[in-house]
Amino acid sequence: MAQERVGLVERMEVHQVAVYVGAMVAGALVGWAAPGLAPGLEHAVNPVLGALLFVTFLQVPAAELFRSLRDGRFLAAVLVVNFVVVPLVVAAMFVLLPADQAVRIGVLLVLLCPCIDYVIVFSGLAGGSSRRLLAATPLLLVAQMVLLPGFLYLFMGAELAEVVEVGPFVEAFLMLIVIPLALAWTVQGWAARRPAGRRAADAAGTTMVPLMAATLLTVVASQVPKIGDSLGDVAAVVPFYVAFLVVMAFAGLAVARLFRLGTPAGRAVVFSGATRNSLVVLPLALALPDRFAAAGAVVVTQTLVEVVGMVVYVRLVPRLLPANDVSQS
Repeated sequence: MAQERVGLVERMEVHQVAVYVGAMVAGALVGWAAPGLAPGLEHAVNPVLGALLFVTFLQVPAAELFRSLRDGRFLAAVLVVNFVVVPLVVAAMFVLLPADQAVRIGVLLVLLCPCIDYVIVFSGLAGGSSRRLLAATPLLLVAQMVLLPGFLYLFMGAELAEVVEVGPFVEAFLMLIVIPLALAWTVQGWAARRPAGRRAADAAGTTMVPLMAATLLTVVASQVPKIGDSLGDVAAVVPFYVAFLVVMAFAGLAVARLFRLGTPAGRAVVFSGATRNSLVVLPLALALPDRFAAAGAVVVTQTLVEVVGMVVYVRLVPRLLPANDVSQS
């Protein structure tokens, strides 16, 4: 039985992109067939995502995490691509967005905030440095919490910037960074001292792909009924999300070359610049006043476009940035 379980886990890891796409399709079917489940599933998003990040943090020892934080060149590249290059790309797109304020604030929320979760998985599949991205996760989340209000003010003015509540972001930081990281370090300490702890850590490590699939299914199923109610708004933003992915592939490559990063670090920078924080900013969109109800559907649509885009990225980025293409960091 144990061998069968290990075999299943290995097969899921080999075919994890297909598993994620299948989870999103299943979520769409659940949301369409049973829209009454959406409110309950919406409350389950953060707990499932927190469990996923706990398992993610568990994969990297605390000492290695702190060592990675001293990688100044990589961290500088990640900050530049996400908080200098991305806002410039979004600014160029902004004037072309639909005039609906709910659509605009949804697009801004999701595109201005870098991903902190499944970017690690997809970057790893393409040969990117997942451990460096993992080490940068707390810094990226804190930076977007601090900078997002200013970005919204610049794009939309003081009145609309103030409608975004800080509370959900603080809650997300606690539930998705502080608590999972503390639990992961606790389990690592237990694993270092006791065989039972080692077994528990190993068992938790096998749940990465199922948890990612569960997160995507939960998010999509909870929001599909809203997407149906805002289909025109959703259709209008899809081309912008596709354009963003295309532009950021080359913009991320340019930043990697500028900072003379090695191939794994360079690929990680490309993925960091392209993937957005839709799962974490969704609670922000859902906390907006009723007149911005379409913002949540606009955010979730970005997830649907992005996961398909990541399937392309996993094959494209190694060609854009082949081994030894840039100086080793």
